[in-house]
Amino acid sequence: MISDEIIEQIKKKIDIVDVISSYIPLTKKGRNYFGLCPFHDDHSPSMSVSKEKGIYTCFVCGATGNAITFVMNYENVSYLEALKILGEKLGINLNLNTYKKKDNYDHLYEIYEFSNKFYQNNLNTIAGHEARDYLKNRGINEDIIKEFKVGLALGFDKSLTKLLIQKGYKEQDLIDIGLTNKNDYGYQDLFLNRIMFPLWNTEGKIIGYSGRIYNQTDTSKYINTKETVIFKKGLNLYNYHRARNAVRMSGSIIIMEGFMDVIRAHSVGIYNVVATMGTALTIEQANLIKKLSHNVILCFDGDKAGNKATFACGNELVNIGINPKVVRLESNLDPDEYIIKFGVKKFQEKLDNCISFLDFKMNYYKEGKNLNNNEDLSNYVNEIILEVKNIEDEILRELTLKKISGEIGISFETLMSKLFNELNNDTKALIGQTIGNVDENIEDTNPYTYDFKPKKVVKTFRPKVSVTNKYMKAEREILYFMLTDKDLVYKLKSDLPYFPTQICRFLAHEIMYFVEKYDTIASSDFLNYLNSKTELVNLVGEILDSNDKKKYSIEEIPDCINVLKNYNLKNEIDRLNALLKTESDLEKKIELANRIMSLKMGVEENERNQNV
Repeated sequence: MISDEIIEQIKKKIDIVDVISSYIPLTKKGRNYFGLCPFHDDHSPSMSVSKEKGIYTCFVCGATGNAITFVMNYENVSYLEALKILGEKLGINLNLNTYKKKDNYDHLYEIYEFSNKFYQNNLNTIAGHEARDYLKNRGINEDIIKEFKVGLALGFDKSLTKLLIQKGYKEQDLIDIGLTNKNDYGYQDLFLNRIMFPLWNTEGKIIGYSGRIYNQTDTSKYINTKETVIFKKGLNLYNYHRARNAVRMSGSIIIMEGFMDVIRAHSVGIYNVVATMGTALTIEQANLIKKLSHNVILCFDGDKAGNKATFACGNELVNIGINPKVVRLESNLDPDEYIIKFGVKKFQEKLDNCISFLDFKMNYYKEGKNLNNNEDLSNYVNEIILEVKNIEDEILRELTLKKISGEIGISFETLMSKLFNELNNDTKALIGQTIGNVDENIEDTNPYTYDFKPKKVVKTFRPKVSVTNKYMKAEREILYFMLTDKDLVYKLKSDLPYFPTQICRFLAHEIMYFVEKYDTIASSDFLNYLNSKTELVNLVGEILDSNDKKKYSIEEIPDCINVLKNYNLKNEIDRLNALLKTESDLEKKIELANRIMSLKMGVEENERNQNV
C-alpha cells in the first residue's frame, strides 16, 4: 500500500522539466522552458514549463497542471498510475494493490507474435499473389498492409500448427487460444485460406485474428478468434493502442463498428478511430474511451442495426458522463463502403457536421411510428419528455421542447406542463436530502458502485440553477477539508449540503463511509480504498494538489456550506415557480407563493451571513 510519506517524497523529488522533457523536447527561454503542446495540434511552441513553480501551461489550448497531471493526461492514466510512473523515474518503488499482477501469459503472446510473422511471410510469397491482388482491389496498399500487419493463412500444406509444435509449444495452448483444432486427423490450423487481420489489446499485443475469405464463396465471410484467457472482446477496442496519440492531438475519438472501417479511415488520413468489432459497447470499453477523450463521435453502419447500435452505445457513454455526437451514413453504407463510394472529402464533411446525441434520439424515437396516429404520437411525446427530463441545461431543455412543439403541433405549454408533472412525480425529497439516500435493507453499506450509480436512490427535482465557479469552488473547498480532517467529516455528517456536481456528491459519500468505517482519512489509505474508481481517484488527486496553488482556510467552511445551501434553496424556488405557473387552484397558488417567499428570505439571510 502506498504511504503518504512516499507520495510526498515523489512530489518533492519531481523536477517538472525533467519529467516533461522525457516526453517532448523543451527549449529554455529566460526563466521558463518551451515546447510543442502535446494536447492539441501545435505548430509553434505554445507550452510553457516553469521549473520554479512546478507547473506547465499551454497558451493556446489552456492545458495546465503539475508533473502528475501532465503524466496523467499524456499517458491517459489515473492519479495513482501517474504516481507509479513518476516513482519509477525517481527509483522509488510503489507497491500499489490496484495494479494487476503479471498474468503469466507471455508464452501465449509469443505464439501470436510468431503466428503473425508466419502469416505476413505467407502473404509475401508466390502463393500470396491472389490475396495481395484482392487487397489491392479493395484499396488496401502495401503501407496499410504493413501498418496493420495483415497476413495470409494458406492450406493444409502450410501448417502453422505443425510449425508451432515443432518449436516446442503445447498443443493444448494452441487450441485454447484459438489457433488450432483437433479432429480425427490430429491437430490442424483453425484458419485456412483466409486473409488474416490481427486484433490487439490496449497495450498493442496481438491477442486474436479475424480471418476473411478472398477466393471462396461457400463459407462464412469472416472467422474470428473465440474468447480466450487473453482475448476478451468486452475489454478491448480495435486500434486503441494506435489511436492514442492521434486522439490526443485531435482532441476527439471516433468510434466505428468494424475493423475494416478503421483501416479504411486510417488509409485516408483519419487516425483517431477505434472499433467495437460489432459487439455492444461494455462499461469497460466506455471507460477506455473516456480515458482518451470526452469528445466522442459515433459513426456506425448506416442501416437499421447501426442505428440501434448507435442508440445503445450512446446511452452507455451518457451513463458515464459523455454526451457523444453522431454521424449517420445514408444508403445503409458502413464507413468503409461510404469512403470508397463518396471519397474522404465527403466523409470528412460528415464528421465536421455531426449531430448531437439528443437530436439523434429525437429521430430514433420516430422510427416505426406514424405521428398522424394519436397513439403513436402519444408514445413519441412520452419518450421525448423522459429524455428532456434528463437534460441539465435549462436553455437546451426549453429549446428542445420548442423544436418538438413545432414539429408535432402540440403547444410548448402543454409539453412543459407534462415535463413538470414528470419531474414532480420524481420528487421524493426536498431541501437537505441528497440524491444518495439509500434503502437501509441493501447488503452493501456503501451505496456507490464502480460506475457511480447508487444502487437505489431517492430522486429530486433536476437543478435549474447552473453550477457556476462559485458553487464548484465551495464544493471543492469542503471536499479538501473532508480529505484532510476526519473530525470535520463527523461534524458534517448531519449538516452536509447537497453538492451540485455529481462526482463531488459521490466523493463526499465515499469519504463519509470511509471515515465511519475506518476512523481515519489518510489520503494513501483512502486512495487505495477507492481502487479502480478512476474518476474519484483522479478527483482526489486534483483536490489535494490544488492546495499547492491556494491555501484554504478552515474558517471558510461555514460560508461554503451556506453557498451550497443557497444552491438548494434557489432550485426549490425554481421548482415551486414552475408549479405556480401551471396551478389553477387559487388556494394552492397562495400556498405556493408563501413557500416561495419564505425560501427567498432564507436565501437572503444566508447571503448576508456569508463572505465567499
